[in-house]
Amino acid sequence: MDLRKGFHEPAEKPKRFYKVVSVVETDGGFGVLLDGRNLRTPKAERMVLPTLAAVEQVAAEWAAQGETIEMAVMHATRLANTAIETIGATREGVAAQIAQYAGSDLVCYFAEDPAALVARQEAGWSPLVARAQADEGLRFERCTGIVHRDQPPETLAKVREIALGLDDFALAGMAFGAALFGSAVLAIALLRGWIDADEAFDLSRLDEAFQEEKWGIDEEAAERTARLRGEARVLERWFRALAD
Repeated sequence: MDLRKGFHEPAEKPKRFYKVVSVVETDGGFGVLLDGRNLRTPKAERMVLPTLAAVEQVAAEWAAQGETIEMAVMHATRLANTAIETIGATREGVAAQIAQYAGSDLVCYFAEDPAALVARQEAGWSPLVARAQADEGLRFERCTGIVHRDQPPETLAKVREIALGLDDFALAGMAFGAALFGSAVLAIALLRGWIDADEAFDLSRLDEAFQEEKWGIDEEAAERTARLRGEARVLERWFRALAD
């Protein structure tokens, strides 16, 4: 399940239909109120989150809307919707997809050249791979070039175990992160707090950044990079909010 794919804004964006956004403690957690009414998911389930910080993150997105509601930029709301409506019934499948990212993890595929790029990968990726083994028992095989190399089955099993050990909200975030970064290792690193969002995003695009320094970057690519970096920052706040 790639939480970053398959979402499309409606042809006509809905108009903002509420004035006041507030949060309330409720059975099982915390909810969002729009003009005193419970916010619900697209399938009409009540939006209930496990921590006050997480519900405040969602509430802030609704409060920030202007005349129309821009769901495409409401990443915390979309994560909450997915966690509530989908993850509970698909946990095994979601964990398996995260393990697939680990099976061809970005941070294991080092360039052959140029030496300057390889040095950046060594400095950025190698310490994370080492920490994944030391802290999580994840042993990855390093690769050079683009030819696929199988990772140890016990590593992929351990990634699934880590994913299934999370609650639905954190698991939704981990799946989002693995897809965003192309790396289960970077998603785990952000989840555990080893690195922050900007570090995770920069490490996920070392090759792109290297090429941009050489050839330049156009406006469209710059806008895309800024948008994806924003998603990474939302994800970091999501993980920290769930831990509060």
